Amino acid sequence: MEKWRAEGSSTSVIRGSFFTSIAAELTSEPREMLKLAVPVILYTVQNNLLFVAFANLDAATRQVTYQLKILTTAVFSVVLLGKAISLFKWLSLCALMCGVALVQLPRAAPPPPPSSSSSSSSSSPHSHDSPMVGLVAILLACCCSGFASVYFEKILKTTTASIWLPNCQLAFFSIVLGMVAYSRDYKAIRQHGFFQGYNTLVWVMITLQVLGGLVVPMVLKYADSILKGFATSISLVLDAIISAYYLGNLNLSSTFIAGSLVVMAATVMYAMPEKPKPPVVLTA
Repeated sequence: MEKWRAEGSSTSVIRGSFFTSIAAELTSEPREMLKLAVPVILYTVQNNLLFVAFANLDAATRQVTYQLKILTTAVFSVVLLGKAISLFKWLSLCALMCGVALVQLPRAAPPPPPSSSSSSSSSSPHSHDSPMVGLVAILLACCCSGFASVYFEKILKTTTASIWLPNCQLAFFSIVLGMVAYSRDYKAIRQHGFFQGYNTLVWVMITLQVLGGLVVPMVLKYADSILKGFATSISLVLDAIISAYYLGNLNLSSTFIAGSLVVMAATVMYAMPEKPKPPVVLTA
């Protein structure tokens, strides 16, 4: 019994010291904490830009163009981190972008029935107001995604603090932004409660998102943003296959199969070791 009490007290001391150190680092370095506001703001801007793109671009153009974030991530890795990327790896990144675009291309939908008047067709929800605005929005979203990912990677690799500290700082700014959404739905939340509509499936999705939020900083710290892009691309292929099997719809399109093969080939290309360059011999 005394042994269990001693172990319990030591565990509580460790937990207390851990949370105390995290709280001290959060309050003692306000400048370092403000640095984490940059990716949070960029991801928020990115999400809003995607809404603009969704309203002004068709699904195919949107999915294909948004894959430029793979290249923007590589460009910012070179600019911010000084990462050296060979021509062969650039080709693999371009192949990955094309493969993901093929995987995410929507299936051909049947043409809509002809409308009786031109006014009804112009007011269709599938009409797009300004494709140029949507294109600019999605290009800016790609830049925000690439810069935020590489910027967060740089913070993780240059800080000497625990990996939990950036997570706590990101969570703080996310809570601040979440309070804005809370204020908009304040009446509904006050009437029906904060957890209205929560069921087992919702909690499972929240748990998966939490686990993903814990894994991504580790990937960025011990790998890099480009490899995270490859992992995300492979997960899209696996997600589509598992969803097709789970939902009983195994009729995968030819574009999906071709895109999956391109994604796998691009991954193998990027992982291939480069041949060392022969030394330069200076002769008199």
